[in-house]
Amino acid sequence: MPVSSMMAARLARAGQNRAITSSRCFKPSLAPRPIYSSQSRSFVKLTGASPSITKGSPATSRTTRQLPSQFFVRALSGKPLPQGKSRALNFCYRLAAWVGISISVIGVGIVGFFIYDASTYFEHPTQSDIDVSKIALQPRSGGEKNLPIAEVFIDDDDSEEKRRLKDKPRLVILGGGWGGVALLKELNPDDYHVTVISPTNYFLFTPMLPSATVGTLELRSLVEPIRRILSRVNGHFIRAKAEDIDFSHKMVEVSQVDANGKDIRFYVPYDKLVVAVGSTTNPHGVKGLENAYFLKDINDARMIRNQVIQNFELANLPTCPDEERKRLLSFCVSGGGPTGVEFAAELFDLLNEDLTRHFPRLLRNEISVHLIQSRGHILNTYDETVSRYAEERFARDQVDVLTNSRVKEVLPDKIIFTQKQEDGTMITKELPIGFCLWSTGVSQTQFCQTLAAKLGKSQTNRHALETDTHLRLNGSPLGDVYAIGDCSTVQNNVADHIVTFLRSLAWKRGKDPETLQLSFADWRGVAEDVKRRFPQSINHLKRVDKLFKEFDKDKSGTLDFDELTQLLKQVDDKLTSLPATAQRAHQQGQYLARKFNKMARMHEGLNANDIREGDVDAAVYKAFEYKHLGSLAYVGNSAIFDLGEGRSLAGGLWAVYAWRSVYFAQSVSLRTRLLMAMDWTKRGLFGRDLMSF
Repeated sequence: MPVSSMMAARLARAGQNRAITSSRCFKPSLAPRPIYSSQSRSFVKLTGASPSITKGSPATSRTTRQLPSQFFVRALSGKPLPQGKSRALNFCYRLAAWVGISISVIGVGIVGFFIYDASTYFEHPTQSDIDVSKIALQPRSGGEKNLPIAEVFIDDDDSEEKRRLKDKPRLVILGGGWGGVALLKELNPDDYHVTVISPTNYFLFTPMLPSATVGTLELRSLVEPIRRILSRVNGHFIRAKAEDIDFSHKMVEVSQVDANGKDIRFYVPYDKLVVAVGSTTNPHGVKGLENAYFLKDINDARMIRNQVIQNFELANLPTCPDEERKRLLSFCVSGGGPTGVEFAAELFDLLNEDLTRHFPRLLRNEISVHLIQSRGHILNTYDETVSRYAEERFARDQVDVLTNSRVKEVLPDKIIFTQKQEDGTMITKELPIGFCLWSTGVSQTQFCQTLAAKLGKSQTNRHALETDTHLRLNGSPLGDVYAIGDCSTVQNNVADHIVTFLRSLAWKRGKDPETLQLSFADWRGVAEDVKRRFPQSINHLKRVDKLFKEFDKDKSGTLDFDELTQLLKQVDDKLTSLPATAQRAHQQGQYLARKFNKMARMHEGLNANDIREGDVDAAVYKAFEYKHLGSLAYVGNSAIFDLGEGRSLAGGLWAVYAWRSVYFAQSVSLRTRLLMAMDWTKRGLFGRDLMSF
């Protein structure tokens, strides 16, 4: 191409560029375009467009750098950062942004906490004029023993809510354990005037007591003030001990010791009474139990903890003989149930993980833990698989498990027991001990024994109060008194009940009960009645046709009176007593709360239909059915789960965390959950507390 032509083309293109640039200069609303400089590796924006500025040329007009805060905004929004920045620098920007936000959030949280904390302090007294009933301050006397009657409480007029509840039916709960607390948490706050009577003013999370004996958890992490739980239903609390019940006047006799040490007694009236006083440890007639420790409440846990530490301190003395040192470091647990097994596991963890790090190493070699069990296996109520796993775990940890053994006597320095040999012979053994825990079943409290004696033939169980399937106390006025938790057992008298039912049915038909014949359709109706009145028998009556054929001995196609009686007695024999566990007490408390709520809603209808007498419970609500949700136990840095129906789990630390999660979720309040989490964290960081006080 000729030079002149080339020059002409260049001049033409330059003219076009100047025209385009001039047109852009007359549009100030257009945003400047970003330009990247490959020479300076910086990100700039044009603020004064000029046709002489091109990509890669020195910037002659005024330019600005993007501020760091703009980078943070782009980093948090997920938009791509400028291409000129390195990946490391981009990461630093993002990290700095998140750190800054985290610090800001924490700072705002701290400031908010201090503002809230400041609002909890009161500069001026909160006293005010209040109205208190004269009857509350000077109660009248009456009842069988002519004692003062607490008809009105001094806090009945403290709030509008409490004043509104004064005329509601009186619900009195004896005890602040699992059953009573479950009832309080499910009860409708507007239906009853609630009073809780208990010798302790706190709820104790008993499944974690073994952990508290060795310092894994602090005692205060396991308790919740009962008044705080009771405030949900605007109830009243009396710290006293139940002594007796005046059934005819519907009053509970309670006692307390005043400031002068004098025993004072008075009555508390009720419309409905729930007995949930728990149980005591079963001594089984063994001598010397004053030399053993129990594990039922906070005081027991505190004494056990102090004694274990004291034994180590005494064994550490330079004047302690070898034989005495071995005795002091010999720890014995009598009872292979969940409490005994978990305590033995927690004790071994304390000895193996904490005490040996702060005491002479010689003591570790002389420590011994013994577990005495009367049955052939520990945890004998659990699935055989998990029971065997626990025994293998203890064998690995050198915990001495003595099965088929029964304690005869506990002395201050030794325990005497018998052990069954493989050939069936019994031999007597002695074991030097410095500590003994007695954990072998439950028995009635003195209050329950008084009630059982008062109710006579209606109460035949020596270990617990008997109730029907609606949890009503046998022998008491129908619908007035209920019993739940460890202090009670549901009476399974299927055969007696149905036989009585059949006798009345036969007489209505004009026949002799002994000659009554039931067809398969009649038997199906009887089975449905049994399952409705005794829900625990449902699993044993699933195949009514199979049972009918099995007990129709003469193949007549009918069941006579004797054949039916034998069938029902077999069902009776298969029904076992409900376990004395927190799980059962919790379910019973929830059951009563839901029943009481429904009774309150139907109160007007019941009165209108004149259904105030008779079996109101059965008319309003179904019978209680216990649903076993599984059992679990801690066995030393591992845990086992018996889920029922042959299903079980066992494992190491993962199972321990699952075990903790279950009890963490079951804890009664957010406060106790936080304290438990802090205690577990503290144990991991600093170890268990080794102080005794």
